[in-house]
Amino acid sequence: MQDALVDQLMGEVIRKMNGGASAPAATPEPASAAPRAKAPAACNLTEFVGTAIGNTIGLVIANVDPLLHEQMKMDKKYRSIGIVGARVGAGPHIFAADEAVKATNSEVVLIELARDTEGGAGHGSLIIFGASDVSDARRAVEVTLGEIDRTMGDVYGSPAGHLEFQYTARASAALNKAFGAPIGQAFGITVGAPAAIGVVLADTAAKAATIDAVGYASPANGTSFSNEVIFTFSGDSGAVRQAIHAARDVGKQLLGAMDPTPLVSTTTPYI
Repeated sequence: MQDALVDQLMGEVIRKMNGGASAPAATPEPASAAPRAKAPAACNLTEFVGTAIGNTIGLVIANVDPLLHEQMKMDKKYRSIGIVGARVGAGPHIFAADEAVKATNSEVVLIELARDTEGGAGHGSLIIFGASDVSDARRAVEVTLGEIDRTMGDVYGSPAGHLEFQYTARASAALNKAFGAPIGQAFGITVGAPAAIGVVLADTAAKAATIDAVGYASPANGTSFSNEVIFTFSGDSGAVRQAIHAARDVGKQLLGAMDPTPLVSTTTPYI
């Protein structure tokens, strides 16, 4: 009997080591839908740039076909495009893309939030950069992929739902396009799933500091019908961070009341 129990426990440990997943992401979700860090398969295609957690892939097209240009309704000055797509994560990827446009000679031409998260409560994402030179498009994708590990730092998930918090001291074009963030100002977001928790996070953030509300998205109004609420705001850098800290403390307690699974950040918290 004892040997059988030991064998069962060892089998469970090995199973988790072979298929383990980290906690879900931003605009992300339950343990079953958590972002996975895994070694990328070998790929020699010229379009392939790399991968990142959240089942994220980065691609580049050096010369976009005129027919695709027309169908995408994209300015023909963007001869090359960089593409980032993820199954899990929207906020982390958009904040990462914001750093990419600051660091490269590229522009964000499209941001869409897919109803995905591998079946969880939140989004996946599609981000397209436009550039006149393929090296700029590729570099924008590389920077984005490199930043995702950091921007996943304040994403927490359990089987019951997820929490996400993002912050930047200076918003740029990607955040402006996705959320209407004032360019050049400190900007933050709180995300809670299920959506009921997101409502309380928004109220907590608004009461915690003097901030300017930028937007509020709920299941039927702005989140692709995902089960979450997203609150976005700007203001003084210290105030934005204070609002996020207060919401994060409350969110952990609320999500913890739904499921005893310890809440652990997906990577290393950065806010």
